[in-house]
Amino acid sequence: MSTTEKKAKVNQLGFEKTKYKGSKSTLCTGCGHDSITNHIVTALFQSSVNPYKVAKMSGIGCSSKTPTYFLEKSHGFNSIHGRMAPMATGVKLANPDLLTFGVSGDGDTASIGMGGFAHMIRRNPEMVYIVENNGVYGLTKGQFSATADEETTLKSGEANPFEAMDLCSLAIDLGCKFVARSFSGDAKQLVPLIDAALRHKGTAFIDVISPCITFANHEGSTKSFQAVKAHNIHFQELGFIQPQEEITVDYAEGETRDIELHDGSHLILKKLDSEQYDLTDSVAAISALHESRKKGEILTGLFYFDSESKPLRETMNLRGSGLVDLSQDQLHLKQTELDSMQALYS
Repeated sequence: MSTTEKKAKVNQLGFEKTKYKGSKSTLCTGCGHDSITNHIVTALFQSSVNPYKVAKMSGIGCSSKTPTYFLEKSHGFNSIHGRMAPMATGVKLANPDLLTFGVSGDGDTASIGMGGFAHMIRRNPEMVYIVENNGVYGLTKGQFSATADEETTLKSGEANPFEAMDLCSLAIDLGCKFVARSFSGDAKQLVPLIDAALRHKGTAFIDVISPCITFANHEGSTKSFQAVKAHNIHFQELGFIQPQEEITVDYAEGETRDIELHDGSHLILKKLDSEQYDLTDSVAAISALHESRKKGEILTGLFYFDSESKPLRETMNLRGSGLVDLSQDQLHLKQTELDSMQALYS
């Protein structure tokens, strides 16, 4: 190798960052979803996730196309509209060794998939759940979604008459133990959040405001790039320390809190004001979200975290291997067992 050539950087598993990329995006140029994909790739690379031991899950919509654009060699399943959450739950139970990573949208989660989302949160399977939230149905030409703010307008000038659904406060109320929000254009905040989510013992939910460049990037839309930048309020500054390699971040002055995660890595939170806030207080988290909405602010950061989270397999006392490791004899009932079971209902 010549002295002018640079050796590609590899992570702790020996993989280059290109190993975490996927196919070329077919989304609109400038779509916020593509920025999220880049942040996911960065987080997976620097967290040294095994790219062959991940199950990517999605439903239907612009957001659900994005798993194609990262981890090209991983497992994946594109489910029907609104059914990503129950599918992901099944995958985690069938093969607990796979890191389950779900990407959904505000329509896929907050409308047709709301039932599945709510019960997935209750069950708490170990997975990362990202919603790429733009407030419109981009795949069907920009109608309002359930997360569109009241009085926000379409490009035609039509105003939304309904109050928005806040997925973060809903997730906390349903019992989610890791709840955060970020902006697609904020790598400094979103990448550490994904790093932490990858290590959470349970469902880690991140709502990412991701402006639609085609249908919601105009004056009057509360989820346009300009509106989000003007109204985005950081709850705290985030930095992440990998379990074996420290990542240095230049922090502003303020209070710092060190949260140790399950694998020994640390999430460092730095507050931007002097007001005390307890990340383990779900009531305070919901209150903060409601207050920010009243002010017309988009609050971003980590809102709620419970280090004592009990994932689904522990709750159900499911020990040992998943269904994927069982033999055909173990999976199939014997005729005598089937006859006995049917006799109970005769």
